[in-house]
Amino acid sequence: MRGSELQALLREKWGCSYDVQLRRLGGRVVLLVMWRYLEQPSFPLTEVEYLARLESVMAHLQAWGVWETVRREIEATRQKPRIGKAVAIPLNLQGVGERACEWLL
Repeated sequence: MRGSELQALLREKWGCSYDVQLRRLGGRVVLLVMWRYLEQPSFPLTEVEYLARLESVMAHLQAWGVWETVRREIEATRQKPRIGKAVAIPLNLQGVGERACEWLL
């Protein structure tokens, strides 16, 4: 899987290439689909930087074995990113090993 596939999923769902971030909230890790998007004139990243971010996020999701769950959650959600309100997708990292632990410390 590649970052471009995540971009295609976001565009198919919401019509824009929304920014995504991995964040630790309390003791959990979530994927945030932010309200900013690549096609927006004020978006702070170039297309190359945006795709590099997606590649990095996809690498983590695949290493943790949660990509399919994330894909299903994005397809099923009725929420939409809007100013000040990201769509949060909690990630179940139980039993993923040392790589997940770096986010949980």
